[in-house]
Amino acid sequence: MSPKPPATPAKPTPPRGPAARTASTVSRNARFAWYAGLAVLGVLVGTAGALVQAAWLPVGLILALLATAALFYGGLRATETQVGVVAGGVGWLVAVILLSFGRPEGDGVFGGGVGELLYLFGGMAIAVMCTTLSRLPRPIP
Repeated sequence: MSPKPPATPAKPTPPRGPAARTASTVSRNARFAWYAGLAVLGVLVGTAGALVQAAWLPVGLILALLATAALFYGGLRATETQVGVVAGGVGWLVAVILLSFGRPEGDGVFGGGVGELLYLFGGMAIAVMCTTLSRLPRPIP
């Protein structure tokens, strides 16, 4: 009996379906533009949320947190990376921190209460949740 000839390795087949398209289709420059836009939008959402949550306490707080969640989740889906959440989060955090300082005359957007703390900690918790979400590959059209 003669020895068997060595088997030729099978060629790996490229994946098909949703797993085939894991690479991002967004160019690098477009992604940087998204990050800058999300940071500006984060400043706007943070400022609007700070004003709305104090004006209409129970409903305004819910609206502010929903807008914050929409910003963070939208940034994740638009850029397809967690950096999109961070870009919006940095803008949001800068606005909220600057508004919490107040002015030398004693004026301040945040008066100090439960609503303000829920807005601050709730927004940070939403940012962490959106950052840790798994990225699903987009389906091929």
